[in-house]
Amino acid sequence: MNQYTLKSTYSFEGKGLHTGKPARVCLKPAPVDTGVVFIRTDLGGREIPAVASSVASTRRSTLLEKDGAKAGTVEHVLSALTGLGVDNAYIELEGPEVPILDGSAAPYVQAIGQDGLLEQNAPRKWVEIKEEIIVRNERNGAWVKITPSDEPSYEVTIDFAAKAVGRQTVAFGKGVDYATQVAPCRTFCFLREIWPMLLLGLARGGDVENAIVIVDKPVSRLRLKLMSKMLGQPLLDVTPEGYLSNLTLRFPDECGRHKLLDIIGDLRLSGGFLKARVVAYKSGHSLNTKAAKEVFKQL
Repeated sequence: MNQYTLKSTYSFEGKGLHTGKPARVCLKPAPVDTGVVFIRTDLGGREIPAVASSVASTRRSTLLEKDGAKAGTVEHVLSALTGLGVDNAYIELEGPEVPILDGSAAPYVQAIGQDGLLEQNAPRKWVEIKEEIIVRNERNGAWVKITPSDEPSYEVTIDFAAKAVGRQTVAFGKGVDYATQVAPCRTFCFLREIWPMLLLGLARGGDVENAIVIVDKPVSRLRLKLMSKMLGQPLLDVTPEGYLSNLTLRFPDECGRHKLLDIIGDLRLSGGFLKARVVAYKSGHSLNTKAAKEVFKQL
C-alpha cells in the first residue's frame, strides 16, 4: 500500500470547544513522509508535529505543544485523517484550538470524501510493535492494550453508571466504514461536569449543537443559571435523567462510538498508522496518549 495525501485544500471555521474563541483550520496536501504537522499561521508558521512527544495536556481533550506553540483539541481531525487513510497533511491553524464544529469528525470526512485522496509514489510506513503494550489507570480500572497484528483493528468499551449510557462496546476495522459508522459521532459530557469545567476555564464553546449532554444527577437551579450565563445560552429541558434538550442520538451507542473516534485520533500520535489490534476499556485522552507514547518508545 502506498502513502496518500489530500487532493485539495479544505478550510473550516467555528469556535474552540474549550476557549470558546473563533477558530479556523485549513487542511492541505503534504509531501511523502511528512506525516501530519500542525502549523500555527498566526505565530509565523511555527510547526507542531502530530507525535506523542508533542502531547502537553490531556485535560478533556488532547493538546499538542512545541516551543510554546499550541494546538488544542486535535483528536477529531487526526481521527478523520486516520479513518480516511491520509498519511501526509499540513494542518494550518489560526489560534490555539481546532474548531469543534459539530463535535464529530463528519465535517472533515464529508469535505475530503467528495474529492477522494491523492496516491503518492512511496509505500506506507506502518507503525509496528514487537511486543504487547498495556497501560492502565489503577484508580478507575481503565486500560488500553495494543497487540501486534497484521490486521489493524480497534475495540472500545465504555461503562457508565448512568442508565442513558451504560455499557457499550464498539469496533472499527476491516469491513467497518469509518465515514458513516464512526465519523458522525459527537463528543459528550455529563451536565454535572460542566460547572467544574467552566471553573477550570474549559468548555466555554460547548453547547447542545456540538456536544451530547447527559443528565444523570440533579443540578441546582442556581447552578444552571450560572452555567447558562457563563455559556451565553440557556440550559433548557433538563430532565431527571436522559439527554439535555431532548437530543436525538445519531446511533444508540453514539457515546461509545465517539470514544472509538477519539482513540483512533489519539493513537495517530504514535507516529502513523498502527499495524496492531487495539482493545480499550474506559479509556480517555490521558490513557490513549500514554499508550501512544509507549508505542513511540518501541520505535
